[in-house]
Amino acid sequence: MKRALITGVTGQDGSYLAELLLGNGYEVFGMVRRTSSLGRSRIDPIAATAAFHDRFHLVYGDLGDGSSLAKLIRTIRPEEIYNLGAQSHVRVSFDIPEYTADVNFLGTVRLLEALRETGIEARFYQASSSEMFGQAVDVPQTEKTPFHPRSPYAVAKVAAHHLAVNYRESYGMFVCTGILFNHESPRRGENFVTRKITRAAAEIKLGRREKFALGNLEARRDWGFAGDYVRAMWMIVQHAAPDDFVIATGESHSVREFLDEAFGHLDLDWTRHVELDPRLLRPAEVDYLKGDASKARRLLGWAPEVDFRGLVAMMVEADLAALVKGTGDASA
Repeated sequence: MKRALITGVTGQDGSYLAELLLGNGYEVFGMVRRTSSLGRSRIDPIAATAAFHDRFHLVYGDLGDGSSLAKLIRTIRPEEIYNLGAQSHVRVSFDIPEYTADVNFLGTVRLLEALRETGIEARFYQASSSEMFGQAVDVPQTEKTPFHPRSPYAVAKVAAHHLAVNYRESYGMFVCTGILFNHESPRRGENFVTRKITRAAAEIKLGRREKFALGNLEARRDWGFAGDYVRAMWMIVQHAAPDDFVIATGESHSVREFLDEAFGHLDLDWTRHVELDPRLLRPAEVDYLKGDASKARRLLGWAPEVDFRGLVAMMVEADLAALVKGTGDASA
């Protein structure tokens, strides 16, 4: 039975990855911080699943504390480590750049150093981001496209990405990266634009809301389903040699198109409900991201199974069902 350690297990990606690994017979250790608020709605159903009960463990650790990371690695002795922990909101990173850099970059430093110093030969996955491309010179973006980060979040992710490659090349460690383009799901946080839209559409359909605010409607992103993307993470780690892979659908859609699809699914006109708020604009915008995952298709055999329309419909229906049921939380 393989053992895997996941940082960021309580997030969207962490919860989907934990399910995938448990379904593949792994023993999974999910790292959580000791805080006053638990925030575990995404993983509580997994922990309560009888088939996973003896193989899913929550362990305390913090990317800000290198000694706790080394202790976990020595105790667990994982064969695979997935570093998904991060301050993951791009707009928020402009407000808290120092914290973002500490968690997203220095947290990776601490985790890689802890692994190196213990001498345990675990395969290490670093969660890189399409935001690293920023004002990209190439469309679509590939593994060879130069980085031009446009936010503190993206700068920290670029630094962590280069560090991961450096540890691979300097120490011969199995360190791989996935440069994942935007990936969404019903488990996406409500402060992200996609979930903000689907949640608002469901509330408006039920007559519980009339207006909501958005920023840039023209930004274009390559949106996929988080469940497909964590499958790619696992496949990257299983590859014979450590490498870097772009994971994307190859399609790009604007926020306006996402609104069209979400509100259209419920026979609503979003133009009657959206208010533009300049406070929600980024100081430096990323206008157009579109990924080329041909390397992952060729070497890993990976391909997305959920398309853009199916993704939006899934999210809208989950939010609608949660509101009707009274739970109010589609991510649970």
